[in-house]
Amino acid sequence: MTALQISNPGELNLVDLEKARAGRSQVVIRVVRGGICGSDMLIYHGKNPFASYPRIPGHEFVGEVVENGEGSKKFKPGDRVVANPVVSCGNCYPCRIGRTNVCTSLQVIGVHRDGGFAQYIAVDESNLFRIPDSLSWDDAVFIEPFSIAANVTSRIALDRSDRLLLIGAGPIGLTILQVAKMLGAKVAVCDMVGSRLVHASGMGADMVINTAKENIGARAAEFSDGDGPSAIIDAAGVPGLMAGLAGMASPGGRIGILGFSTSISEIAQYEITRKELTIAGSRLNNNKFPQVIEWMASGKLNPSSLLSRKFPIGEARKAFELIDGNKETILKVLLDLEAL
Repeated sequence: MTALQISNPGELNLVDLEKARAGRSQVVIRVVRGGICGSDMLIYHGKNPFASYPRIPGHEFVGEVVENGEGSKKFKPGDRVVANPVVSCGNCYPCRIGRTNVCTSLQVIGVHRDGGFAQYIAVDESNLFRIPDSLSWDDAVFIEPFSIAANVTSRIALDRSDRLLLIGAGPIGLTILQVAKMLGAKVAVCDMVGSRLVHASGMGADMVINTAKENIGARAAEFSDGDGPSAIIDAAGVPGLMAGLAGMASPGGRIGILGFSTSISEIAQYEITRKELTIAGSRLNNNKFPQVIEWMASGKLNPSSLLSRKFPIGEARKAFELIDGNKETILKVLLDLEAL
């Protein structure tokens, strides 16, 4: 089978490998589409601390079941499926309390183990979900990115009473915007890149704030009628923002954090305690695929608005180069695994 492999940082090649085989309770998927994520780009550039080499990237992928392993009964050949890339042990404390996305031995398909940028992949059937016939392959790839948005909005219990300050209008920020608007919240979106804010406005942002030109604190106060945002999500992952976000938040507010930086974020206990702020980390997704699939099938989300380009897998290098050279304008690039 043909696969896209990163043999070492910066070395991206199509390779011919033995076709994937299903183990016990697994199925083999013929991969149809894959989405290139920021974490794939980090693996390519040698900046993802969880990845080793050689690695087949790809944790956003969809396809068709072609083979069942021993004991696999949930799916049959021909079923259209999407894979949740979160692999957990089921035994540790977080798994026992239903927080499998922070399993102590967590692995992510496409990061810790080979992923979906290959013609075939074997996946545990417990990680698969059926794709409704009403969803196209292109739209279905976005189930995983939208699960990130579903998770962080759940972590801060976002609802229609909230005024959300959303930091960052990249691909993940825009998925969060769509979910937040669907939940009924008012949303102000901040970014330094004007073109991204144009996208945010088109997707329903109630206010956009260009932080290269405007004072974010003053605009956030204006947006929240002087109370401060009741909810804040940092989708940019900038450590230096934490103190400012706590200062801007309303008393009783919630702050959702997605960043993975190891740099120190300075924040005074005073702001957290006097306001009784809730600060919630959010990693990957905790069984959010069924909910996202329902949202998408009922037309509540618009994944096609995030699609920038699509390349055949044989032109994957061009796709990676396009993203590298157009970080401010490109949203999501897909790979077509059916077209070599």
